[in-house]
Parts: sequence; C-alpha cells; structure tokens
Amino acid sequence: MKGKIFYIMGKSATGKDHIFRVLTQDRRLSLTPLVIYTTRPMRGGEKNGREYYFTDEKRLGELRDAGRVIEERVYQTVQGPWYYFTADDGQIDLDHRRYIGIGTLESFVKIRDYFGADVVLPVYIETEDGIRLERALRREKKQAHPDYAEVCRRFLADTEDFSPEKIREAGIRRVFSNNGELRDCIAKVRRLIRDVR
Repeated sequence: MKGKIFYIMGKSATGKDHIFRVLTQDRRLSLTPLVIYTTRPMRGGEKNGREYYFTDEKRLGELRDAGRVIEERVYQTVQGPWYYFTADDGQIDLDHRRYIGIGTLESFVKIRDYFGADVVLPVYIETEDGIRLERALRREKKQAHPDYAEVCRRFLADTEDFSPEKIREAGIRRVFSNNGELRDCIAKVRRLIRDVR
C-alpha cells in the first residue's frame, strides 16, 4: 500500500490545529505528522518539532541552496516577514507510512504537485467568518503580548488566499464544515481517512 498525505487546510481559526492534533493522536489511524518549518516566533503552548520546526532565514537559505525546499511562503506581518516552508528533509517515507499535514491552499497545491494527486489528499475545513473572528480574538487574548493587528491582517488575507476560485482551481471538491460541534467535523474527516486505502 502506497502511503498518503492527508493535508488539512482552511482559513485561520477554523479549528485546523485542533483537528490535526486529535487525528494525529488517534492511534487507529496510524498517521505521522508532516511537520513544516516557520521563521515566525513560537506561540505559547507550542513546541519545536510538534507544530512546526522553528528556524531562521539562514537555515531556509541553506535548504534552498541544497534544492530541498518543496514549497515556501512569506507573509509580511507587522512584526516583519514570516516564512513557512516544507522541505524534503528525509522525514517522508511513503513506502511505510501515512501522513497528516496542515497548511495553506498554496502549499497544498505545491506539495500535491511534488508527490502526486494520488498521494496528497485535501481536507478543507470551512467555518463561517463571524465564528472564525470570535475564535481568533479569543485565542489572541491568551497570548502574553496579544497582536490584534496581525489577527486582522490574517483574517483579511484569508479572504483572498481562500477565494472560491482558488479553491476550485486547486481541485478541492469536498468541504468539511466546522460551524457546529467540532467532534462532528472530526468524525467526518476521520471517516475519510479510514476509507482511503
């Protein structure tokens, strides 16, 4: 059986990180987390190598020069540029494992094109904008130094990054709604993963 990469994506504050954690911890699914890199600061409660590999632009340059960067994105934030990227760093073994990743629509397309559409399967999470904004503000209030300007920037950027046209162009046909009970959304995603062989 060839391995798969189930790739979770959606706008900010749709519950992606929580869904990712729950599915990763479900031993019956036997999913290995696909951990990407970022140069952004670590948030409270995050751990290096779990949510991301936290790194710097120097290391990104080294991986770029070695031809090992599959995809990368940069966001011009109020704190300066933040890079997010996926590297072919030896962590992916599709002969023996199934993976779960999390990222943007753009990163999904590049990773799918790199590994193949038969390997990289989209899991698109959608949440109504009002609910998303409430969640984002609640989450930011818990930070040691809340950055509401960045919350607003991300919220507005998501409208463009996840436009209906871009979702269609990426070939995403199935959407998992997270407007109600989170466990219902997780159950539907879990069923998809179990059914794919």
